[in-house]
Amino acid sequence: MAVATAGSERPRLQQRYLDEIVPALVKEFRYQNAMRVPKLEKIIVNIGLGEAIQNGRAIDAASADVRTITGQQPIVIRARKSVAAFKLRTGMPIGVKVTLRGRRMYEFFDKLVNIVLPRIRDFRGVDTKSFDGHGNYTLGLREQLVFPEIDYDKIDKLRGLEVCLVTTASSDDEARALLTHFGMPFRRPGQQG
Repeated sequence: MAVATAGSERPRLQQRYLDEIVPALVKEFRYQNAMRVPKLEKIIVNIGLGEAIQNGRAIDAASADVRTITGQQPIVIRARKSVAAFKLRTGMPIGVKVTLRGRRMYEFFDKLVNIVLPRIRDFRGVDTKSFDGHGNYTLGLREQLVFPEIDYDKIDKLRGLEVCLVTTASSDDEARALLTHFGMPFRRPGQQG
């Protein structure tokens, strides 16, 4: 019998998924097999930086913010095409992103739902219309200060970021049910945000 160490324990949301969410979704959608139940596959956090064209240090600052928020080193996104109107050339850095999977993904999602979203001023829930038609959900945050790890005195500029939740769901309804069971605070129909 294997002895579980403190580091090998499953994250709280992953355990909840296995114990509560899978049986609830099997019952709700009448899946024949528990393996058909959608799951959270990965979370992508990115910051687009149009300002990086003029300010070369913006990439370093945004990269440090994303590293602090996610606990993982981000990669630099570079322009694929040149756009003369924006003074943009192929290969110039225009953003940073990080892809979270496994333990870090569940821990980040737990923090997002239970700590970050409630810290947003006048928060009434996230929009239910931000699904892409394939079971993935994208959430935009206006500033990085809603994350408790970010020190207000050490940031150079407020930057928005995007969080994309990629699921294995085949429809938006299945993905919405999955994220609702995880505790995602969706806005009720008819409620203004």
